[in-house]
Amino acid sequence: MPRNRNKKQANGGNSHQHDSDDELSNDNASVYSYQSEQNGESGSGGNKNNNNNNDGDGSGEESGGFEKYEEKLLQAIENASDKSLQTRINAFQAINEVLVHHYIPDFIEDRKMTLMDAIEKSIKKGKGSEQAWAARIIPLLVIQLEGAEDINELIKVLKPVLVATAQDTAASCDARAKCCMALGMLNFLGSDDVGDLLPLMKSFEGIFSGSYLKGDSSPSSANADAAALHSAALSAWALLLTLIPSGDLVSLINSNNVMVPSIKKLQGMLQSPHLDVRMAAGETIALILESGRSHDEDFLEDELPELIEATQKLATDAHKYRAKRDRKVQRATFRDVLRYLEEDSPPEIQIKFGKESLLLDTWSLHHQYICLRNALGFGMNVHLTENAFLRDVLQLGVKMDELERGAKMAKAEKKFINAAAFKARTITRGKNRDKRSAVIN
Repeated sequence: MPRNRNKKQANGGNSHQHDSDDELSNDNASVYSYQSEQNGESGSGGNKNNNNNNDGDGSGEESGGFEKYEEKLLQAIENASDKSLQTRINAFQAINEVLVHHYIPDFIEDRKMTLMDAIEKSIKKGKGSEQAWAARIIPLLVIQLEGAEDINELIKVLKPVLVATAQDTAASCDARAKCCMALGMLNFLGSDDVGDLLPLMKSFEGIFSGSYLKGDSSPSSANADAAALHSAALSAWALLLTLIPSGDLVSLINSNNVMVPSIKKLQGMLQSPHLDVRMAAGETIALILESGRSHDEDFLEDELPELIEATQKLATDAHKYRAKRDRKVQRATFRDVLRYLEEDSPPEIQIKFGKESLLLDTWSLHHQYICLRNALGFGMNVHLTENAFLRDVLQLGVKMDELERGAKMAKAEKKFINAAAFKARTITRGKNRDKRSAVIN
């Protein structure tokens, strides 16, 4: 993938407000911080035991540095091909933990083939938890690699097995969901060809169509596990949508092309009994409208009244049979969607990390950030600061330490010039003083 590819459809950049990433997670948060909070723990290593172990490792890494987690990662890569199922699962968890919290592209470059082979075998021949953990490594692996050739190689090797598992109804819903997320991120970071994206998006629709309204217009009866799968597939579909040129999307929707679901079907998903599906559908509708409006101001104008009515109900939902926290998150999320439908005004959120901040000012950039955050979990700030590839995707520019290094060099150069000028002045004035002394004598 070209390193200078623009991965968003609208401007977003650095700002200087002081709302931290963690401060976004609250009861009145929108879909972005809610999904981030729900997925952060899984992205950073899994269960509580893993997190506790990581805390211990973190202190050692700060003092001892690279060798400790390098050794841990080497052992985990070796164990990923072990005969024992639990050993392989533990290995993938350890790999996930290290890749989340450390940016080590050179180390991964030398071992990517071994990792790819272990991941492919576990997804193809494994079951349940093993498949899910193996698939979870793929976005982290892509984010660590810097070369377009490396990412294209990943797509060539892993895409077929991921697609097969995502569509395998005999596989667990969790494994299929993780495969959908891996496919979305793999193609988002590595594919430029719309012709390759549309068939994959159609495959995703075949999965999340399980949450469409039934033939009698009643909500889907999918259980919680299936709903989580549908939400993951729709989120991956929406991530690839951010790469589709707005003119192409408008043409596909206006021509009722079967490659793209109608807005009516997505609107029907707002009636799902599951919060994740409702919010994913609401965000996707906003993404479609944002892309379409950038090409045609009157895009889907006839559909707006019904969309506004459906969104308004969810933005003011007070049904007591829903959990209190779910109601708060839903109302906050759909207030943002409603404001965009009525006023064409997307929400703006500041993400602060270190001395920098990222402004999320479009639905497209919001969704890209959340998908990356779900993959990286609590290691997101590390990669925003250090990962040149990720910074390029989010248009953050050159790493801060490089800018600071340049500023120090400029300061040192200025100091040298001033010192040379001072020396020259001293010599000149000294000569003049000597002449005055000779005249007096």
